[in-house]
Amino acid sequence: MPSFAPESGAASERNPVLLVHGLQDTQAKFQTLGAHLRERGWRVHALDLRPNDGRAPLEVLAGQVAEYAEERLPADRPFDLLGFSMGGLVTRYYLQRLGGAGRVQRYLSIAAPNNGTWLAQTLPLAGIRQMRPGSAFLTDLNRDHRQILAPLQVTVMWTPFDLMILPAHSSRLGLGEEIVIPAPVHGWFMENSRALRAIEGCLAAPFSHSP
Repeated sequence: MPSFAPESGAASERNPVLLVHGLQDTQAKFQTLGAHLRERGWRVHALDLRPNDGRAPLEVLAGQVAEYAEERLPADRPFDLLGFSMGGLVTRYYLQRLGGAGRVQRYLSIAAPNNGTWLAQTLPLAGIRQMRPGSAFLTDLNRDHRQILAPLQVTVMWTPFDLMILPAHSSRLGLGEEIVIPAPVHGWFMENSRALRAIEGCLAAPFSHSP
């Protein structure tokens, strides 16, 4: 794992942040969040996962995150990572299986089906099947996530009103800080003012390992 210099806390020293979207979305999903963070001094990165419709295995999409980080983010300093919805599983695979945990300090999992969603039973596409409760993909990620993600500052945000992640508490990881945001609709999470403030606070907080 690389050894990074400690942060000074100044805005100019803040880690860059990489935002990873979910199913049927693009980086445009983060227009509001990206503007919010840039106005406060963060360098914000995002990418378009292709294809974004569930056809591709999540490992393939995680490889795109790894490639982006390798090509676009400085190798001599850490960055912070946020995954929304399906992007939460894509980023977890990057962290847990592609070495990303060695580059990331703060990890935010937002309304992600960390333990699956019943809605994934409705389509037979490869990436959708991996989001089914008890899938081989999720079983593999959930067998060692506490050990691999513990050195990171992990935050999990979810809403009890989520109708995409069923049951809604499937977003929980049992690791790090958990923040419940009463967003009324899954897709509105990235527009919710309380969520924006909470994300900003997590990214601005002094780095510490997850309990």
